[in-house]
Amino acid sequence: MSTAVTDLTDVSGGQQVTPLRFVTAASLFDGHDAAINIMRRLIQARGVEVIHLGHNRSVDDIVRAAIQEDADGIAISSYQGGHMEYFGYMVDRLRELGAEHIRVFGGGGGTITPDEISELMNYGVERIYHPNDGMELGLDAMIKDLIDRTTAARVRTRAPARAESAVDIAAMISAIEEGVFESTELERLRKEWREQAGEVPVIGITGTGGAGKSSVTDEILNRFLASFDEMRIAVLAVDPTRRRTGGALLGDRIRMNTLRSERIYMRSIATRRQHLATSEMLGDHILFLKSRGFDLVIVETAGIGQSDSEIVDMVDFSVYVMTSDYGAASQLEKIDMLDFADLVVLNKYDKRGAEDALRDIRKQWKRNHVAFDVADDDVPVYPTIASQFNDPGISWMFAELCRRVAEKVGLVADKWTPSIDTSIREPRATAMIPGARIRYLAEIAEQGRAINDSADRQAESASLAQHAYEALRMLEDSQLPAEFEQYAATALQADDDRSLLVLRQRYQEAISSLTADSLRLLKEWPERKAGVQSETYSYAVRGREITGENYRESLSHQRIPKIAVPQYDNWGALLKFLLRENLPGAYPYTGGVYPYRRLGEDPTRMFAGEGTPEKTNRRFHYLSRGQDSVRLSTAFDSVTLYGEDPHERPDIYGKVGNSGVSIATVDDMKKLYSGFDLCAPATSVSMTINGPAPMILAFFMNTAIDQQVEKHLRETGGWEEACRTIDEYFENRERPRYVGELPDGNDGLGLGLLGISGEQVVDRETYARIKKETLASVRGTVQADILKEDQAQNTCIFSTEFAMKMMGDVQQFFIDNNIRNYYSVSISGYHIAEAGANPISQLAFTLSNGFTIVEYYLARGMKIDDFAPNLSFFFSNGMDPEYSVIGRVARRVWARAMRERYGASARSQMLKYHIQTSGRSLHAQEISFNDIRTTLQALYALFDNCNSLHTNAYDEAITTPTEQSVRRAVAIQLIISRELGLNFCENPWQGSFVIDELTDLVEEAVYQEFERISERGGVLGAMDTMYQRGKIQEESLYYESKKHDGSLPLIGVNTFLPKAGEEDEVHALELIRSSEAEKQGQIRHVRAFRETHATESAAALERLQAVARERGNVFEELMETVKSNSLGQISAALYDVGGEYRRNM
Repeated sequence: MSTAVTDLTDVSGGQQVTPLRFVTAASLFDGHDAAINIMRRLIQARGVEVIHLGHNRSVDDIVRAAIQEDADGIAISSYQGGHMEYFGYMVDRLRELGAEHIRVFGGGGGTITPDEISELMNYGVERIYHPNDGMELGLDAMIKDLIDRTTAARVRTRAPARAESAVDIAAMISAIEEGVFESTELERLRKEWREQAGEVPVIGITGTGGAGKSSVTDEILNRFLASFDEMRIAVLAVDPTRRRTGGALLGDRIRMNTLRSERIYMRSIATRRQHLATSEMLGDHILFLKSRGFDLVIVETAGIGQSDSEIVDMVDFSVYVMTSDYGAASQLEKIDMLDFADLVVLNKYDKRGAEDALRDIRKQWKRNHVAFDVADDDVPVYPTIASQFNDPGISWMFAELCRRVAEKVGLVADKWTPSIDTSIREPRATAMIPGARIRYLAEIAEQGRAINDSADRQAESASLAQHAYEALRMLEDSQLPAEFEQYAATALQADDDRSLLVLRQRYQEAISSLTADSLRLLKEWPERKAGVQSETYSYAVRGREITGENYRESLSHQRIPKIAVPQYDNWGALLKFLLRENLPGAYPYTGGVYPYRRLGEDPTRMFAGEGTPEKTNRRFHYLSRGQDSVRLSTAFDSVTLYGEDPHERPDIYGKVGNSGVSIATVDDMKKLYSGFDLCAPATSVSMTINGPAPMILAFFMNTAIDQQVEKHLRETGGWEEACRTIDEYFENRERPRYVGELPDGNDGLGLGLLGISGEQVVDRETYARIKKETLASVRGTVQADILKEDQAQNTCIFSTEFAMKMMGDVQQFFIDNNIRNYYSVSISGYHIAEAGANPISQLAFTLSNGFTIVEYYLARGMKIDDFAPNLSFFFSNGMDPEYSVIGRVARRVWARAMRERYGASARSQMLKYHIQTSGRSLHAQEISFNDIRTTLQALYALFDNCNSLHTNAYDEAITTPTEQSVRRAVAIQLIISRELGLNFCENPWQGSFVIDELTDLVEEAVYQEFERISERGGVLGAMDTMYQRGKIQEESLYYESKKHDGSLPLIGVNTFLPKAGEEDEVHALELIRSSEAEKQGQIRHVRAFRETHATESAAALERLQAVARERGNVFEELMETVKSNSLGQISAALYDVGGEYRRNM
């Protein structure tokens, strides 16, 4: 509602231009923020003031922000479905609150179809952009269209007669900011505001850029809300205007979780002047807000530099936030705020040098105030770690802040004394990686290069040894030893034949320089070569002999080898191959971790996830029909991905069962996998879930256990008695049931104990035995990679520290319960690539995340061979050349580090990885071409010996895939696996010059990235500075710009375009959306579950919270909690003890 460009008068009666204001965000339960980040940067570059809220934002979050910020427009990305309800609800809420003047824009790739776009725009959305718009207009023209539309619809700022509603308060702040009032009128208002203002203290928070002011402010607000039930707070946050464009990034809201409270009003202010930390009108803003009935006003200034003390004159109490990164101690003398601040916060106290900084700052404060007799603890300098949930340093600082504010301003002390635990005053820096090991990535890179150099030197020595040996053989040396053996000492003594002696010595020197490992490899090679060239093979896996044929016959009656062996005669060339490549199944596993592909185990995964558990269960049975092995890969809807329960609220409701299956209770999980024996050797289950992974995993483990309890009862004749117990339990309660007919192949296993735990129908000893056997047998993977979520995918729900702790708790539970066949984490590069990273960044970030988890688990006291086999990896395959070798490089780098750095066993050295073809290469234009891209990517993956493969359906660019499209996607890899002749060979990449070259190039690029991350303090240190996120966004923008300018040819997208009218017809496609009945059913089922277990729920949640507070094993307790609580209930309980994720830019 800002003033029109042409008629804005400033205080002196002149003319000025007021920038447009936009709120940008990704929709609720949507972590795909790459596109909206690109858009908000382009919008800002056009001179717009942008309030960026980040990912996973509810309609109320966005509408509240837009109204309080007096925004002219809202720009939203929505890729996770539910867009019809989401955008419709946003328009409704704006109308209800009197803010229909705010224009709403959106985009969702191809997931929002042209028909849906028309419907939404007719309803009141200004414009939804489709990929076709981007290709026709280009990025710049799209942004210009958005700005032109918003400018045309802009409403002139007018001062409201009564500033009571949020809309009116926002309008008044804008009117003050834009100089709408003449000086006499403004003076009259000031007098009126002073009369209306009560005794309202104003706290000013300032500091250097990057000191964590927003996080500190959020933590202070959180404690004010918790300590004072009726307090209403106004927050003004000032950010600098960019001099070149006139735009501004108003970035404080994104960090503040407390702003969802109705008791907080926040407004972001751009300085609209250079080199200053405050706005010219800030004083009037403060006075106005004091008159609106708020109990406290907090002002956060822009972080400009050292001399930003101008805030002192505008507030009653000033707080200066700084870190230890101020340089030499002498620099402290230049910081004005150490003279003027009433309280100093030394934030990020977990950083190196912070303790020394605290000492130096306290000394400087004493010098400045000539207060040398004041004890250190009485100096108002407080160390904090605002990024850490419930930091005791923040709590102590807050208590002192309240006391000092009341004392300075003259407030009633009792009313400003918070009830807060301050028994611990120092922050507890819980370093996940010990300081002594912080260079782990650089050391791995150095070690990897050293191994490569050593391999080259060893190969050179082997070649020299062979040359000398062949010469000695031709000279018919009578004392010539066997190949690779050394001469006896007597043969190297002085001899009449000087030339023969020199040759013997040269051979002896060369062969002696070979390591024992090199000699072993060379000596064993003839036997190994003969083994893969014989008719059959045989090897052992965990005591079980595996046998098979070494050849397959083609239709032309040619014998095609399963393993192609190098035919090197040169010892050096052979040794270089063995040290850097080796045959599949041998260290360093470059060619593959297993000697042969497992017979009867295609890498094919049956991927499904849509609607209700029953609907997805039917899809799983459809896909697995007739398959030798069952490899279920599960996608969850975004409501589940963010740890919430289904609900009627429109922005939640629209997402229930869309783009994945809705799972809110252990009963949902039992229905989902019913009819599949989860302990069968041929069954494995992969679950793509991260933020709430511990809860979903606990659902799954309980499902598997109860299946086996049910089997035990049926096999031992105890089922009838169990049924009587179940009937008694459900007397006067609603009993959950599988909705609809069971599909072919579903024998009902797992449905007998819906609504009740197996421990309630068997004795304690029997349950414990079955649980132990089940946990040792169950197979599969849970993604649970919280590091990549923070860097790219954004389905983080808990604080990073707490989420990492729960990851460690899961692995410790696996160790304690001998769970060896289930991967506790799938370290994922897929979502890093989907966010925009190129293949090298994907690989480097993923491996670095994997090594970070290793270091963290080691720091927790786990042994490498107890957990490393439970780690797996997950990569994306695109079209770039580097994708052909990412598996080779990953296996080599991982194996070497595991063996040489960590001393791990062979099983721990084997990097197992899953490939999913690129979702980013699925385009809404000419979508039938997507299958061609997917086929080529699958070829990369299978030739690179991936352990499992998921091929995307071509229509996933616009919808949840249909049965027909999924069948086509599965057929792609089946055709390659079973029909493509070259795939008869299981190591087709080995020996290729270009593959060898790419492998070396990518390996070195990964090492270089390791070193860049290491320079920033390792993965966690780099995450603090958002290094990974920033790099991913840069690479995403690079890709998008090349796509839009045509320099990156994409067939059917920006080149080789169809004639008008001959495009793939999206309208005719079957769009998979969850139905009203399915959504209502899921809401009804979760509420029935909560009602059934109402008497057990509260006590279980209290036990869970107690374990978390005492830093016990949260997952072990979750195994019990999930029996009586829904996903949303558990998430809410854990937020209170572990903290909620704080977004960043």
